[in-house]
Amino acid sequence: MTFVMSSPEGATPLDPNERDGLKHRHITTQGELNELEQANIIAGLHWLRRLRRPDVLSDAFALQLHKRLFGDVWDWGGKLRQTGKNIGIDPIHIAVQLRACIDDARFWLEHETCSPMEAALRFHHRLTVIHPFPNGNGRHARIMADALLGKVYGVAPIDWAGGEALQNNSERRTNYINALRAADRGEFGLLFSFAGMNQ
Repeated sequence: MTFVMSSPEGATPLDPNERDGLKHRHITTQGELNELEQANIIAGLHWLRRLRRPDVLSDAFALQLHKRLFGDVWDWGGKLRQTGKNIGIDPIHIAVQLRACIDDARFWLEHETCSPMEAALRFHHRLTVIHPFPNGNGRHARIMADALLGKVYGVAPIDWAGGEALQNNSERRTNYINALRAADRGEFGLLFSFAGMNQ
């Protein structure tokens, strides 16, 4: 890659080997990369909408969804992270923790331990803590949460962006990052409020 990637607050920087995973060598600006990724995400969302009864709460689905969202742009799309980051758990623990996260969400569903919205938000938060992929974790976690709500619980998705582009630096993104950081400390109120959940 011949340009320095710029990332919004809270985004995961790629290491040089991960940057080399870009499949399109003609990309020279962050704007071009953003457009390419957005087109891939739209295609991935179209694939997701067509699925009738996907096993959302499975490791295979989590990996396949990431590949569908980012695999046309990055060769590591759908592959678990192998490097340490400024956020997320040690790569050696990712597979086990991803399974535990999915198993917990399945337990919440089967035992009706919380509302669909709370389950989706807690699931989303756990995915961001694990940070299973080199990049795209926030977008993947939000779409996984929405897939859980729509495909499993049969309810409406979360309005994550609130009319703004959540991937760009904005007040909405700052509120989102602050809500995730509070949830890291076990305080979920900000995240619930961010998503418009009545507590």
